[in-house]
Amino acid sequence: MAGSEAAWQIARRGCPVTLYEMRPARSTPAHQTDRLAELVCSNSLKSEQESSAPWLLKEELRRLGSLLLRAAETARVPGGHALTVDRNMFAEQVTSAIESEPLIALRREEISSLPDGISIIASGPLTSDSLAKEIAHLTGSDRLYFYDSISPIVEAETVDTNVAFWASRYGKSTDGTQDYLNCPLDRDQYEAFVDALLEGRAVSGHIPEDATPYFEACLPIEELARRGRETLRFGPMKPMGLTDPRTGRRPYAAVQLRQENLRAASFNLVGFQNHLRFAEQARILRMIPGLANAEFLRFGQIHRNTYINAPALLTATLQLRRSPNVFFAGQISGVEGYVEAIATGLMAGMHAAAIAAGDSPRALPRETALGSLCHYISAADAADYQPANITFDLLPQLDESTRQRLRRDKAARHAEVCRRALAALEEYRHAYV
Repeated sequence: MAGSEAAWQIARRGCPVTLYEMRPARSTPAHQTDRLAELVCSNSLKSEQESSAPWLLKEELRRLGSLLLRAAETARVPGGHALTVDRNMFAEQVTSAIESEPLIALRREEISSLPDGISIIASGPLTSDSLAKEIAHLTGSDRLYFYDSISPIVEAETVDTNVAFWASRYGKSTDGTQDYLNCPLDRDQYEAFVDALLEGRAVSGHIPEDATPYFEACLPIEELARRGRETLRFGPMKPMGLTDPRTGRRPYAAVQLRQENLRAASFNLVGFQNHLRFAEQARILRMIPGLANAEFLRFGQIHRNTYINAPALLTATLQLRRSPNVFFAGQISGVEGYVEAIATGLMAGMHAAAIAAGDSPRALPRETALGSLCHYISAADAADYQPANITFDLLPQLDESTRQRLRRDKAARHAEVCRRALAALEEYRHAYV
């Protein structure tokens, strides 16, 4: 996805480019064909509902001439509000466009080291072992990860603070502030929650690597529940050091919500990575007191996904800080989702072409979905970096007067964020594209 888009963006700017694809000489456990941009999971490119975050990202890509978004429109099939595609037609459209572009040389071979010149690494979540070794050499082996362990994220305004309370364990806090929002459970609530976890339906692995045993240091919550009914109370739901101000006592169990550093107005459920189906997660997690009406910006996941610790390594233009002629794009850079992979591919290609032309790459405006995605990749907390897809909490908040004016109308707030983003993108296009 990312590599095909990057190659196309370079070529449309008049630069010759070589695109390496190891299939069919060597396949992966997930791919079935030798076509470029083969969709191996869902055939959905997420919502097309206007003024949603996924719509905004796709609209920005359309305005910047994305090949893959054009192919998706051609291959579109009915899917309600989502942009869903015929996966075979989609891959054929992309492959045909790449093969017919005279400035793109498509080489069907595996590479284990980077060629001389400007390079974009867009090897996806199933990077080959030989290329992974090269990436580890470039970045440092301690900054290359092979499994996602992602906790759910909820929208802050949907947490009931009449139930949840601010506190740090034993009163220890940062800069005098309480660092966590805590959801207390009594014994009956805890027991019902454990029962629901034990009965919850898990996601079945779509590739063999997903069956790899879990890391003991990062177990899914349903696995912890299977190991004993009290295990969660001594793990991510431990109540030690917390006092519920409503009762003056320590709760039987507690779920801690941590404010995301670069994700405005959202909370991470600490230690709540899991392997449950998304609908099951929503149902079960809303059993937690304070989360009955929670809206989830991201659900928990554990799966195979090779990616780098991008905030420690990359700039906002997706360049490797210590080797600016090397770019990363797609899931290897730490984004989740098809469209996010396309987006980073487009930006890496655009910036690489700028260097080839003797210019300096210019990051997209922070107000845009594209710019905010790159800002997260390059500026998130490197000590706790988790891959992300596009949501409104990655974009800058509206100014205070606008937020107050629209405080009762979420749809209007989202529409204003989109209006501001597209206006900033148009200014960028006229100046640099």
